[in-house]
Amino acid sequence: MQIRKTNHEFNFDKFPIFEKDLDPKQRAWIEVRGKALETNVRQLRSKLSKSCQFMAVVKADGYGHDAKVVSEYAIRGGASQLGVATLKEGIKLRSSGVEKPILILGNLYTKSDLIISFQNKLMPTISSMRECLICNNIGKQFGLKFSLHLKVDTGMSRLGFECNKFVQQFEKIKSFENISIEGIYSHLSSADQLNSLDPQSSTQLQMQKFKKLLEEISIDRSHKIKIHLANSAGMLLNRDFHFHMVRVGLSMYGYSPLTTIDKNLSLEPALFLKVKVAFIRFIESGVGVSYGGKFVSTRKTKLAVLSIGYADGVPRNLSGKINVIHNNKFYPQVGSITMDQMMVDITGSNEIKIGSTLILLGSDGDKTISPLDWARESNTIPWEILCSFKNRLPRVQVD
Repeated sequence: MQIRKTNHEFNFDKFPIFEKDLDPKQRAWIEVRGKALETNVRQLRSKLSKSCQFMAVVKADGYGHDAKVVSEYAIRGGASQLGVATLKEGIKLRSSGVEKPILILGNLYTKSDLIISFQNKLMPTISSMRECLICNNIGKQFGLKFSLHLKVDTGMSRLGFECNKFVQQFEKIKSFENISIEGIYSHLSSADQLNSLDPQSSTQLQMQKFKKLLEEISIDRSHKIKIHLANSAGMLLNRDFHFHMVRVGLSMYGYSPLTTIDKNLSLEPALFLKVKVAFIRFIESGVGVSYGGKFVSTRKTKLAVLSIGYADGVPRNLSGKINVIHNNKFYPQVGSITMDQMMVDITGSNEIKIGSTLILLGSDGDKTISPLDWARESNTIPWEILCSFKNRLPRVQVD
């Protein structure tokens, strides 16, 4: 049978729909609270001396929060420098209009990458004489000085000059005419451990090694060369770790890396993970839910299907171990978390409907779910939880 076209036939080609036209809250999303970031930086900054600078670590897209937004609010809160992991991250911030000094914490080892870093006024981390020579030659090529930071390995066994060779190497580096040493730093490996203040802890041994090294080299005491060692944990441990600058990541986002924290320091989480209910169904007692049927209902159960899963960054090994919040009430997630969906037991709730918004991370009333909770349940660290959220989750700035 031939279908007759009418004069009222809708021409979809005239009304293209683009990604930008979609509601970012139509499925699942991350809310970023800039004011919380700003407040956290101010709080943390207040623990430093006036001469000690605050570097906001915004690598991994600002720990999953959106590096541009984080940078903006961190600078408002008092951050004077920014730290990224990769060249691309640094260029992206420069392209968005960020003008503050930016340190690349990862290792750039090719001349082409170092030239791009130089042209974008990004400071590379230098861990060997080889890269120093390349940077000096680049500076000479452009008739300028190449600003950089030197890193020393005091116990992380990752990047950095070898401690026992650095004094001699530093004397040579100082003679290079086309580099400007903006900083010398090292990285603490275990500052979040309970014994970090014990004299024989690895943290204290690293500190002693770093201080001894600084005593053996002749540096500009006017703070032209910034000395820095502390990450979030080191910064909160003790003022002895502060030197001329601290590099703060996790704490700035609202979470303490330490089990004990200054009671006068109130950190506010800057990230909320929210999702809408896509479907509701009822199952009888004895029915399996999701892949493998590992969860079996013991009563007539009302299920909400949420459009979020491990492809969005929710770890599959949290299946059956987490809750969601709605109107200041917890509801348990049940069954295996799948690639794009998960199920929640909402039996007894008449408030939750298709389209209702539930909180996976964040707070409502006196109920709170933190990345620290997820980290404990999945036997990992909060850093990994925050950095796991994928780009298909829109970041929505709420203030």
